[in-house]
Amino acid sequence: MKIFRFIVALLAFLAGGVCQAQSMFRGNPAHTGVYAGPAPRQFHRIKWKFPTGDRIVSSPVWSDGVVYFGGDDGNIYAVATQTGRQIWKQATGGPSPSTPAVIDGTLYVVSYDGKLYALNSHTGAVRWKFVTGGERRFEAKGLNGLQPKNQTVADPFDVFLSSPVVVQGAVYFGSGDGHLYAVEAASGDLRWKFQTGDVVHASPAFADGVLYFGSWDSYFYAVDAATGKEKWRFHGGEDPVLHNQVGFQSSPAVANGVVYTGCRDAQLHALDAATGKEKWHFDNALSWVISSPAVSDGRVFFATSDSSLYHVVDALTGKPILRQQDKAYMFSSPTIAGDVVFIGVLNGTLQARDLKTGDVLWDFQTETSKQNKAWVLTADRRFNDPLLYHSIWREAPIVATDRQFGIGAIFSSPLVVDGVVYFGSTDGYLYALE
Repeated sequence: MKIFRFIVALLAFLAGGVCQAQSMFRGNPAHTGVYAGPAPRQFHRIKWKFPTGDRIVSSPVWSDGVVYFGGDDGNIYAVATQTGRQIWKQATGGPSPSTPAVIDGTLYVVSYDGKLYALNSHTGAVRWKFVTGGERRFEAKGLNGLQPKNQTVADPFDVFLSSPVVVQGAVYFGSGDGHLYAVEAASGDLRWKFQTGDVVHASPAFADGVLYFGSWDSYFYAVDAATGKEKWRFHGGEDPVLHNQVGFQSSPAVANGVVYTGCRDAQLHALDAATGKEKWHFDNALSWVISSPAVSDGRVFFATSDSSLYHVVDALTGKPILRQQDKAYMFSSPTIAGDVVFIGVLNGTLQARDLKTGDVLWDFQTETSKQNKAWVLTADRRFNDPLLYHSIWREAPIVATDRQFGIGAIFSSPLVVDGVVYFGSTDGYLYALE
């Protein structure tokens, strides 16, 4: 009887571990992007798709048969995994391109209204709200070479909000007011806040009592989770003229004493977790690394924006293992489940790649991408950039970017649970594929 009770307790512990591992951005506090299998190596069908009122940039998380995500229509959603039916939705005061964290019956998520929400994960009822100094996107004069050069422009590619990480009774998240916050998970009371020089929309990773995160001020920080005291900082690239090759938008991953993070300086940086000293960097020839890296079995998986490349590199040395050309920008972060890597592409395609070879096993194209309104895509699903970006003046590039994002683009990072892949799209649907 004692042995039986021990086995039951062990199974419950393992189940709880699996639940928590899928209940926050990138699967765990260290953000390694690895999930338990199995994973579909063939596409069979759309199990269901759930409609919302606007695009979905948030990544879904899972807990006890429910997927949770934020919508740019200002609502947080809870949807049953088996049926695709809504369990509840809760309105916030703005879009929520933040990925929720669900721990011990409470959901934590950030909204563009400048608040961190704590919701009852079973009912959606608000437990408490924490008010920051307010949200905003990264902005600069002459951003990305846009004219007139003395006009301050909000970056249209700053699409994500920080996703909370919940560890040891505290919620940690970044804000557009330039701070990283630590608040009590139970009450929402402030523990501490850490100031950077600009917007913080990356999600902090946690390992061994330390938080790791980047800011749009071009610095990457390591901060003591208990006190909020800085341990070290690393300076990324600078671009004082166009403000293009600058800022940490990618969320980091921590594995085996190394922090891996992408940067808009076109590098994937590998930093010593204890000291911040750079171990290596992988140059991407002026192409941003917005995608948050996944780390598994001594390899780092990531993707690029303009060059549209899928990379696998050696985690110890940064030497290339795989390099495959894709068709469009990738802001979505790779998800590893079993022997498959899943990643979303901004042309409205979800890809399933073989973990070892990188070969595309199957892909799924959203219906809005197939419709290709305003001829955003060429026949082979590449962006029709000469048509879209015909001018660098005034609102023309913003309109072009909006059209580019509006064709069912996938910013959301895929979630894999029990052989089903869940992800959101800018067409306003959350998809479940098997």
